[in-house]
Amino acid sequence: MRLLVVGGCGLVGSMVLPHLVAMHRIRVLDLVEPAAPVSDVEYHAGDLHDVDLVAALAQGVDSLVFMAMGPVRDWGSPATARAHLDVAVPGMYATLTGAHRAGVRHAVYTSSMSVYRYPLDGKEPPPDREAPVDERLARYPDETTPPDASDFYGLAKRLGEAVCRNATVEWGMDAVCLRLCFPTADEDWPRGGPAMKRAIATSARDVAAAIEAALARRGKGFDAYAISGDAAERTMSLAKAKAELGWAPRDPTP
Repeated sequence: MRLLVVGGCGLVGSMVLPHLVAMHRIRVLDLVEPAAPVSDVEYHAGDLHDVDLVAALAQGVDSLVFMAMGPVRDWGSPATARAHLDVAVPGMYATLTGAHRAGVRHAVYTSSMSVYRYPLDGKEPPPDREAPVDERLARYPDETTPPDASDFYGLAKRLGEAVCRNATVEWGMDAVCLRLCFPTADEDWPRGGPAMKRAIATSARDVAAAIEAALARRGKGFDAYAISGDAAERTMSLAKAKAELGWAPRDPTP
């Protein structure tokens, strides 16, 4: 397929483009130049809020893949929160508007399981109340539960999904939201850190496979899927992704 990847120079894009370019023709739009350009990828520097630019780059494209997000620096500051919300709402809306003008009818959004409140926040009791927080495993709700995150990052991802849903209603687009869990570069796999992060982290290879599966899901409007390396489903159900996308992690977390 011919893909327009918005935010392809960021964390997720830099991990998955080497996998996706093996099968697709990829055009990237990002504010910054790639730190390590991927061979055979066409890069364009520009602002995702520029509807005319997005429409021009989306000509002849089979699918939009939206990976853009705000900065990691100064996490939690008002400026960083504003940047994340700006990308997820007006940025997403402008990008989808440009893609729609170019005749693109399919989009994939790299969302996050952060659309739900972190399950160790007291809302859902951990399996072992005596274990330190870093060693507890808890469980996220499945896709039938409406997202409820209130922190700036989770809220931004929630609102980005809402903008995607609006595109399916307003323009009849297909929008597939992949709720990712700690994407990890293949060379750094498996991820260290607290038990919960280790349980749900997802290799770049598996993230790319989920995007590949989402590209093939068409004609069904809006939907969202939990995507995690937790093949044993100790922390969340992957049943929907398995049944509807044919996806399951090939690199399961220990």
